Amino acid sequence: MEDYKTLQQAMKIYKALGESTRLKIARLLVYEPDLCCSDIGSRLELVAGSTLSHHLKQLTDCGLLNTYKEGTYIYYSLERELIRIYAPFVME
Repeated sequence: MEDYKTLQQAMKIYKALGESTRLKIARLLVYEPDLCCSDIGSRLELVAGSTLSHHLKQLTDCGLLNTYKEGTYIYYSLERELIRIYAPFVME
Protein backbone atom coordinates (compact mmCIF):
# COMPACT_ATOMS: atom_id res chain seq x y z
CA MET A 1 0.00 0.00 0.00
CA GLU A 2 2.82 2.42 0.85
CA ASP A 3 4.47 1.86 -2.54
CA TYR A 4 1.19 2.68 -4.27
CA LYS A 5 0.85 5.94 -2.30
CA THR A 6 4.43 6.87 -3.12
CA LEU A 7 3.86 6.13 -6.80
CA GLN A 8 0.66 8.21 -6.81
CA GLN A 9 2.44 11.16 -5.18
CA ALA A 10 5.33 10.93 -7.62
CA MET A 11 2.93 10.94 -10.57
CA LYS A 12 1.13 14.03 -9.24
CA ILE A 13 4.43 15.85 -8.69
CA TYR A 14 5.82 15.00 -12.13
CA LYS A 15 2.55 15.96 -13.79
CA ALA A 16 2.56 19.31 -11.98
CA LEU A 17 6.19 20.03 -12.87
CA GLY A 18 5.65 18.89 -16.46
CA GLU A 19 3.98 22.20 -17.26
CA SER A 20 6.52 24.96 -17.99
CA THR A 21 4.86 27.72 -15.95
CA ARG A 22 4.66 25.54 -12.86
CA LEU A 23 8.28 24.53 -13.28
CA LYS A 24 9.23 28.22 -13.50
CA ILE A 25 7.25 28.94 -10.33
CA ALA A 26 9.06 26.14 -8.48
CA ARG A 27 12.46 27.35 -9.70
CA LEU A 28 11.63 30.92 -8.67
CA LEU A 29 10.68 29.79 -5.16
CA VAL A 30 14.03 28.03 -4.77
CA TYR A 31 15.75 31.41 -4.76
CA GLU A 32 12.95 33.63 -3.47
CA PRO A 33 10.92 31.76 -0.85
CA ASP A 34 7.78 33.18 0.73
CA LEU A 35 6.32 35.08 -2.22
CA CYS A 36 2.68 36.03 -2.58
CA CYS A 37 0.71 35.43 -5.78
CA SER A 38 1.17 38.97 -7.10
CA ASP A 39 4.96 38.84 -6.48
CA ILE A 40 5.22 35.54 -8.35
CA GLY A 41 3.15 36.93 -11.21
CA SER A 42 5.23 40.07 -11.55
CA ARG A 43 8.54 38.19 -11.45
CA LEU A 44 7.40 35.72 -14.07
CA GLU A 45 5.49 38.36 -16.05
CA LEU A 46 2.33 36.28 -16.11
CA VAL A 47 -0.70 38.21 -17.24
CA ALA A 48 -3.81 36.44 -15.95
CA GLY A 49 -4.13 36.15 -12.20
CA SER A 50 -6.64 33.35 -12.54
CA THR A 51 -4.16 31.31 -14.57
CA LEU A 52 -1.46 31.85 -11.95
CA SER A 53 -3.88 30.84 -9.18
CA HIS A 54 -4.62 27.64 -11.09
CA HIS A 55 -0.91 26.81 -11.34
CA LEU A 56 -0.33 27.56 -7.66
CA LYS A 57 -3.25 25.32 -6.72
CA GLN A 58 -1.84 22.46 -8.79
CA LEU A 59 1.54 22.78 -7.07
CA THR A 60 -0.07 23.06 -3.64
CA ASP A 61 -2.41 20.10 -4.19
CA CYS A 62 0.46 17.75 -5.02
CA GLY A 63 2.34 18.85 -1.89
CA LEU A 64 5.12 20.87 -3.52
CA LEU A 65 4.12 24.21 -2.01
CA ASN A 66 3.53 25.28 1.55
CA THR A 67 1.26 28.23 2.18
CA TYR A 68 0.56 30.64 4.98
CA LYS A 69 -1.77 33.59 5.17
CA GLU A 70 -0.80 37.04 6.38
CA GLY A 71 -3.63 39.55 6.24
CA THR A 72 -5.25 39.18 2.83
CA TYR A 73 -2.14 37.67 1.21
CA ILE A 74 -1.25 34.02 0.82
CA TYR A 75 2.48 33.32 0.71
CA TYR A 76 4.03 30.33 -1.01
CA SER A 77 7.24 28.42 -0.40
CA LEU A 78 8.62 25.11 -1.65
CA GLU A 79 8.33 21.88 0.27
CA ARG A 80 12.05 21.33 -0.12
CA GLU A 81 12.09 17.74 1.14
CA LEU A 82 9.68 16.61 -1.60
CA ILE A 83 11.68 18.54 -4.19
CA ARG A 84 14.87 16.90 -2.94
CA ILE A 85 13.32 13.42 -3.21
CA TYR A 86 11.33 13.69 -6.44
CA ALA A 87 12.82 16.54 -8.47
CA PRO A 88 16.25 17.65 -7.26
CA PHE A 89 16.95 19.25 -10.66
CA VAL A 90 14.54 22.04 -9.66
CA MET A 91 17.01 23.20 -7.01
CA GLU A 92 20.00 23.33 -9.35
